[in-house]
Amino acid sequence: MKTLTIVLTDGPYISEYADIAYKLAEAALENHKVNMFLYLDAVHIPKKGQDPSFFTNAGQLFSGLAEKGVVIRACARCAGARGYIPEEEIIQGSNCRDYLPGIRITSLYELSEMLGKSDRVISLSR
Repeated sequence: MKTLTIVLTDGPYISEYADIAYKLAEAALENHKVNMFLYLDAVHIPKKGQDPSFFTNAGQLFSGLAEKGVVIRACARCAGARGYIPEEEIIQGSNCRDYLPGIRITSLYELSEMLGKSDRVISLSR
């Protein structure tokens, strides 16, 4: 099975990149293994407790993707700089108390591994 990796850099409500990534990943799951890496402000996407008034809750969409088998990781340096701290114990597939289930904080080395194993890479960034 081929692998698609999607790299996001924008936060959940600053652009439509989170929605686009969700739609791409959802469609690709039919024929691909899908990885997603959250970098820079994209590490805000899986934050618990977001209640956007006029937008779809991107974090819930991404948590749903993780339930379907999408591997979603967030950059440790970016997350730490924004107050998201990884724990040693994994809680419902997450290693951060502030994150929705299924999304883990990890190092850029995992991004490197994802990219090396990918047949296609899509970067949604400015």
